[in-house]
Amino acid sequence: MPPTIRCNNMNPHDSSSCPCCSGAGYADCCLPFHRGKAAPSPEALMRSRYSAFALELADYLKQTWHPQTRPQDLTLEPNTQWLKLDVLNSTTTGEQGTVSFVATFKEKSEYLQLSETSDFVFDDGVWYYLDGNAQFETFKPGRNDPCLCGSGKKFKKCCG
Repeated sequence: MPPTIRCNNMNPHDSSSCPCCSGAGYADCCLPFHRGKAAPSPEALMRSRYSAFALELADYLKQTWHPQTRPQDLTLEPNTQWLKLDVLNSTTTGEQGTVSFVATFKEKSEYLQLSETSDFVFDDGVWYYLDGNAQFETFKPGRNDPCLCGSGKKFKKCCG
């Protein structure tokens, strides 16, 4: 069964939408990177890596991880539903880049958020993920926050 991916700023019934929540179609956004095209920036690489997590593309994640910090094994949690990506900041200085983001996801019956500032390096003509400082916390929606499923209802009245 394919993973469920939704972005609260997109139509959840549009299967052509890119998982990275850019608003573009998958074919024009992250798919070219997943098929081997080099990402032109740290933010593009980070978005494509988020999509790879959502689509369970472990090989792509390993290929785009810098060899100095790449883990030997990478096991993805098959029951994770990636729901939303918010890019907070992206900077590039020469061959170094950082991207700060918050990714909201569901594991089992718990909604969580991953906040991370990721470091990227441009090495031999290609951007790579180097490392990041990740923090996980339970997702705590505000009283009137929209539901992550895209229904248009308040989170607490819908999926909460």
